[in-house]
Amino acid sequence: MADEVKKESATPVETKVKKPLIKKGAKKKTIQQVSHGRAYVHATFNNTIITLTDANGNTLAWASSGHCGFKGPKKATPYAAGVVVKAVVEKVAPYGLQEVNVFLQGVGSGRDAAVRAFNANGLTVLSIKDMTPLPHNGCRLPRARRI
Repeated sequence: MADEVKKESATPVETKVKKPLIKKGAKKKTIQQVSHGRAYVHATFNNTIITLTDANGNTLAWASSGHCGFKGPKKATPYAAGVVVKAVVEKVAPYGLQEVNVFLQGVGSGRDAAVRAFNANGLTVLSIKDMTPLPHNGCRLPRARRI
């Protein structure tokens, strides 16, 4: 009689198994080949941000020195700018990008290093344009002191 009780309690409990959801009609995303694009380099005193786009301005990939693991004042160094360019070029590899027009903005030390890094990482630089904003007349001066 004790054996019968053990056999009954040893039976496995039935559990409901969920079936994986299968999306019907989902199409595989195709990557279009882009041979010519634009590179926007935003170099400030604190960071360097690089965005690669196609000819229409649609973003293909971006990276910044903070995104690549640099912290504090190291983000604005020329070495950090070179590492950022390498990371962006690796992200863009499936698109087949070969030539870029570079648009520089800002006064940081990563400007020149970024342009050199594009050539070093296999992208041909066709043109370089500086788009740093320049003030026309600046802010209004504070009033004169009366002594």
